[in-house]
Amino acid sequence: MTAGATESRASSDRPGPARGTGPRAAGTDPAATRAAGTRAAGAHGAGSEALRIALLSYKGNPFCGGQGVYVRHLSRELARLGHRVEVIGAQPYPVLDEVDGVTLTELPSLDLYRQPDPFRTPKAAEFRDWVDALEVATMWSGGFPEPLTFSLRARRHLASRAGQFDVVHDNQTLGYGLLGDLGAPLVTTIHHPITVDRRLDLSAAHGRRGRYSVRRWYGFTRMQKRVARRLPSVLTVSGSSKREIVDDLGVRADRVHVVHIGADTGLFSPDPAVPEVPGRIVTTSSADVPLKGLVHLVEALAKVRTENPEAHLVVVGRRADDGPVARAIARYGLEGAVEFVKGVSDAELVDLVRGAQIACVPSLYEGFSLPAAEAMATGTPLVATTGGAIPEVAGADGETCLAVPPGDSGALAAALGRLLGDPALRARLGAAGRDRVLARFTWAKAAEGTVERYRAAIERRGRNTPDPRPRPAA
Repeated sequence: MTAGATESRASSDRPGPARGTGPRAAGTDPAATRAAGTRAAGAHGAGSEALRIALLSYKGNPFCGGQGVYVRHLSRELARLGHRVEVIGAQPYPVLDEVDGVTLTELPSLDLYRQPDPFRTPKAAEFRDWVDALEVATMWSGGFPEPLTFSLRARRHLASRAGQFDVVHDNQTLGYGLLGDLGAPLVTTIHHPITVDRRLDLSAAHGRRGRYSVRRWYGFTRMQKRVARRLPSVLTVSGSSKREIVDDLGVRADRVHVVHIGADTGLFSPDPAVPEVPGRIVTTSSADVPLKGLVHLVEALAKVRTENPEAHLVVVGRRADDGPVARAIARYGLEGAVEFVKGVSDAELVDLVRGAQIACVPSLYEGFSLPAAEAMATGTPLVATTGGAIPEVAGADGETCLAVPPGDSGALAAALGRLLGDPALRARLGAAGRDRVLARFTWAKAAEGTVERYRAAIERRGRNTPDPRPRPAA
């Protein structure tokens, strides 16, 4: 499986009960609580009206990948600022918190990657129009159709509701259908260019046939590059992602704006009542995505266990029956030392992280790394690579985390072993990590920064739209 497919192929992995289902039972962001309390005093902006926001999500999977998490938390915090958010999404549909001001409109695809029959051929009665036929034809030829076909359906839907939204916010669809007039200014979030995933997956592919398959699957990135260059306003989640967007996609730097996302610091918080499990290392990863670097963490675990037999790994994600990770687990005899869990609730996930002695992010690249921010928010000490934007989140080596080069299992093993053997260092890094997240990375701050970009887009559209009223005679 490719990293770019995380929001598509893996979207069919829909266990239950699952993380993100229903409203949160735990506490909320302190910053979000303050924002909600100021709504009556004009929390949506002094002298400004509340906005009507269409938030587009071609993949809303809350069980893996960051896009569903982004839509869920951002929509909630925008509503707490007093705005109205209508999430328009395709399967798997986004799971949203039950707060006033947030609604979901389903814009169904043919759901070709669902379980238990992924890559299925629909029955004739399922076809509704030419967009459905395009979706199936692209899938048959080995491509990934959903960014294009969702954008076409979204354009048609928005055209039928002209005047109902003040701004349209696209969450990384980047399809041709979103070019031109949508009836409201367009703001687009690009978490990171999928061209990065394509490069890494090509380097990991075996043989000419494997490389052809990767290229065909990622064919949609050509469209995304063309669309990105024509976008008036792009949001991204880190300075590292901004550089990649400018370099890989050719977007003008002055059109790209960094708005950091964050952790739910009320939910992801320390709890002394949760017992620490000796030797537990926790990570969030899909086993078959090279980008996530899980194979290097498995190799590092084998080295750590030679001196610390208690060391074991809990992976929040799906286990692949074959592939580099499965082979590494078998090669090093780690079947009893690596556990994969999926379909965990919010509370179960948080307690997994709270109970770990170490949280680890072994990725070769990240556009932001929500797992790093969430682990730090619980006060669990972090070992992380320096891939992509991870240092922007995790902070300096030895101050808020232990940092290692990406793809270096030896350095990873050394950092894990050092931290497992030093309780004082774990306590210091855990406390400093939570302080860093509280100061910089919360969803309330993300919502406030996003609204600023909405208002800038609306103002720019107003300047560029001719006044239809007749001018007085000179």
